[in-house]
Amino acid sequence: MNNSEELILAKAKDFLPVLSHMANRHGLIAGATGTGKTVSLRVMAEHFSEIGVPVFMADVKGDLSGIASPGGDSSKVKERVLQLGLDDFVFKGFPVIFWDVFGQLGHPVRTTISEMGPLLLSRILNLNDIQSGVLSLIFRIADDNGLLLLDLKDLRAIVQFAGDNASRFTTGYGNISTASIGAIQRNLLALEDQGGDSLFGEPVLNLFDVMQTDSSGKGIINIMAADKLIQSPRVYATLLLWMLSELFEQLPEVGDPPKPKFVFFFDEAHLLFDDTPKVLVEKIEQVVRLIRSKGVGVYFVTQNPLDLPETILGQLGNRVQHALRAFTAKDQKAVKAAAETFRPNPGLDVVRVITELGVGEALVSFLDRKGSPSVVERAFILPPKSRLLPLDQQERSRILQQSLLAGHYERSIDRESAYEILKERAGQAKVQQDMPAAGPKGEPKTQKKTLFEAVAKSAAHAIGSQIGRQIIRGVLGSILGSGRK
Repeated sequence: MNNSEELILAKAKDFLPVLSHMANRHGLIAGATGTGKTVSLRVMAEHFSEIGVPVFMADVKGDLSGIASPGGDSSKVKERVLQLGLDDFVFKGFPVIFWDVFGQLGHPVRTTISEMGPLLLSRILNLNDIQSGVLSLIFRIADDNGLLLLDLKDLRAIVQFAGDNASRFTTGYGNISTASIGAIQRNLLALEDQGGDSLFGEPVLNLFDVMQTDSSGKGIINIMAADKLIQSPRVYATLLLWMLSELFEQLPEVGDPPKPKFVFFFDEAHLLFDDTPKVLVEKIEQVVRLIRSKGVGVYFVTQNPLDLPETILGQLGNRVQHALRAFTAKDQKAVKAAAETFRPNPGLDVVRVITELGVGEALVSFLDRKGSPSVVERAFILPPKSRLLPLDQQERSRILQQSLLAGHYERSIDRESAYEILKERAGQAKVQQDMPAAGPKGEPKTQKKTLFEAVAKSAAHAIGSQIGRQIIRGVLGSILGSGRK
């Protein structure tokens, strides 16, 4: 039943594999709540790990940590093993690294304000087009003045600086309205109240740390705790999008590798597209289309395929569709539309079957060796080899302590950046303003130096050494044409 090129994920009459060299062509796991999406995600992750492919997934419900421990705890899993005739099935655990933006259930996950960039920050802050334009101008001002934007206090400081000096920037940058500055400041406070200050800072997550294999060659399964983070859905979705965009930017082209270099599961994928500006949707579409050439497979997990734009859905070749409900006319229309996304099977009434599937059953269509979708089939998803029950705190703590990354991301760094520089210059400007206009013997008056002038002058060295050029790189750097500096 097993072939190193085949990841056996389901069984109809025969076993149904995802071909390893087609696994970077992306995929979809869809279905109503409680129909088995999480188990399908888990089984896929286990199979990728077994062939040496590292995986990233967000643990939205807090029930994925058991992947680190061998299964055998579920009678239903044992029944499914017998039902499907899995003679060589062995319960086992898999190598795991735990991550957590808040640093409680895993290694802290951080990025900087400049790494996130104005486009994604506008998304997090729920800014309108005018406010987003002002935020982009503020990033440019920081860039031109050599001011690093690392954490939220840096961004608050540069926003205030730009607002206080708006009239000085009008000619060089454009209008910076008081209303937009106020909106950005209010939304920054709201983000901080949601715990956003935990997300921004240093050390920044090195994405190569999530692309590791263990000593036996198994791919590491990276699990990011997201049960708390998902309470701020824009932050959750934008953080995952930032990770995708960074993977796209940092990884070299590899063409069509025999297996993916990395697989990224995007759970609750509908959040990525809810009320998302068209310009950002277009960038997401480009990343999904192009990142495959970097050897990265992206698998979207959502309730209904129609949660995703057609341009995204059309790129997802490997599909697992669990049951959908059809209680209303709208539901029935959605079921019909979801059924039409599959390659038809003359012997299968997909519209009917999609509402009848049991837990752990799915409509399955994977890419064949030529890259064409196979005919859709009704199948049972194979059971997971790992434990269904989550780890307890002691078990999780032991894995964290034994991690090769233990202690690295836990030590926060706060180097000199925009907040400290602007605060220092403001103090210097105040001292100079308080100085006497002339010396006791009538010496010439000391020229007063404003905060704006002081920052502009102090920026020369930073700009000369290219430090400041990091600021405006922004999200999706290569696609936006700015490139990594």
